[in-house]
Amino acid sequence: MPSSLPLALPLSGLRAAAHATARRVDDALTAPRSPRRIVLWLTLWLMVSSNWTLWLSISRLSGTGGAALQALAAMAVLVGGATAAMLALTAWPRGMKPLWFAVVLIAGFAQHYMLAYHVVMDPTMMVNVMQTDMHEARDMLSARLVVDVLLVAGPAAWALWRVRIAPAHAWTHAWRNAVLLVAALTVGLAAGLLGFRVLGPLMRNNVELRYTVNPLSSLYSTIKQASDSVRSKGPLAIVSGDAALGPTYVGNARPPLFVLVVGETARGDHFSLNGYGRLTNPRLAQAGVLSWTHLQSCGTSTAASVPCMFSPLGKTGFEARKNDTENLLDVLSASGLAVLWVDNQSGCKGVCARVPTASTTCNADECLDDFLLNGLDARIAALPAERRARGVVVVLHQMGSHGPAYSHRSGPSSKHFLPECRNVTLSACTHDELVNAFDNSIVATDAMLADTIVWLRGQSAHFDTGMLYVSDHGESLGENGLYLHGMPYVFAPDEQKHAAMIAWLNGGLAARTAVRAECVAQGLGQPVTHDVMYHTVLGLMDVRSATYRPSLDVLEACRSAG
Repeated sequence: MPSSLPLALPLSGLRAAAHATARRVDDALTAPRSPRRIVLWLTLWLMVSSNWTLWLSISRLSGTGGAALQALAAMAVLVGGATAAMLALTAWPRGMKPLWFAVVLIAGFAQHYMLAYHVVMDPTMMVNVMQTDMHEARDMLSARLVVDVLLVAGPAAWALWRVRIAPAHAWTHAWRNAVLLVAALTVGLAAGLLGFRVLGPLMRNNVELRYTVNPLSSLYSTIKQASDSVRSKGPLAIVSGDAALGPTYVGNARPPLFVLVVGETARGDHFSLNGYGRLTNPRLAQAGVLSWTHLQSCGTSTAASVPCMFSPLGKTGFEARKNDTENLLDVLSASGLAVLWVDNQSGCKGVCARVPTASTTCNADECLDDFLLNGLDARIAALPAERRARGVVVVLHQMGSHGPAYSHRSGPSSKHFLPECRNVTLSACTHDELVNAFDNSIVATDAMLADTIVWLRGQSAHFDTGMLYVSDHGESLGENGLYLHGMPYVFAPDEQKHAAMIAWLNGGLAARTAVRAECVAQGLGQPVTHDVMYHTVLGLMDVRSATYRPSLDVLEACRSAG
């Protein structure tokens, strides 16, 4: 027993010292502080704790030596000034603690996703965040997420909870806040001007850096997206007023039945139909399909691409629009056809707002895409009979290859490539494991599309059938350190823009509109964009509209005359 006393005495001393230090820190925090001092400390904390993506990117891009130090110093003062200026607007004694904590929490989440997946917080990414459903959000949860957020938000939360704000007259707070705002803007502007020689070329050549400033980029992108949404809430532009069925509907014994499959995150260069070295399309290879090898997407996210794909405006016109415009489904419906949207995703992004819709159901938390075909006959039978007699268009919206939980996108029968990544922190997997999981999701899509063709063949006694599959965008799988999708289009890598498009027209729909498949097959290597989908579907369904442009119909050049 006596031998333990020498050890016990130092330990008790250390505990006493730690306790005393904690008390001094707590006493310092609980001493009354002005809201401006709190704002300045919060600015410093955000710069140190939540901007690692920015600092690491600048260090990597600036190289070593004096230039890198100058760039880091100038950017640090510029970001500090901008952050302090923003927070100066909140430097008031009442009701600000929850707001300050919310800012820190946003910074913690943003830093996690920027570090883990190398995404940036631009307006398009904010749309993805706001439109994410519970299934997608659950896929993003991980132990690393909790740790990353707690490292940023935990100390700040404790400090904000303990700190007391010194009272003062409202006018006193107002003029002092104004001084802080002007001073912060002046310091930030001076840093930008003095550091322009090193920051100017860096920011001009690496535009994505501006969307890594945390949390300013997240807050700016959210406000901008909300502002753009409010501005675009004008009257819906009508384009379906002249929609009508063409001559193929006169005297034809069978109406058309067309399935349009909207794919998710499927890279065209990972389809063996397009020359990929792995057999990811074993069933479609035997089904007589047509696959376009170079399809460029309209956007790099579902929220950007899907509305654009269905728009008559094309990418340029869609992005420049002032008001929302009717889309492909509106025109098909206005022509008199029965239209149905079936979803296995987080919604149709407004595309299906004016047509009948349904969602997949199953006994699991998340349905595989196979369930899109379950009960489809009954859903079609529930559509108005007079419309079904003219023809039916069904849109199936896949979960597809949505990440980061790629392994959840395929069932046991589709897991051809093992071992596969089962961690949502993709950098924790080897590249081979990550590609295996993604390729298995393509195999699952292959099976789902093949099953759709089998189902369509079963309808051939009553309908002229056909199918078109178009993926909304591609995906980064660790190339250049990038993961997932959603990078701003102007500097997104090709992997996020290379989508897939596949057609099966052997069920009578090609013959109905005089399309020669052998002619189409000769042009499958030509580059095309999402702009072609709207016009190709109208041409294939023989729906007449002033919005139809034959030059953007990939089948028009292969129609027989007469």
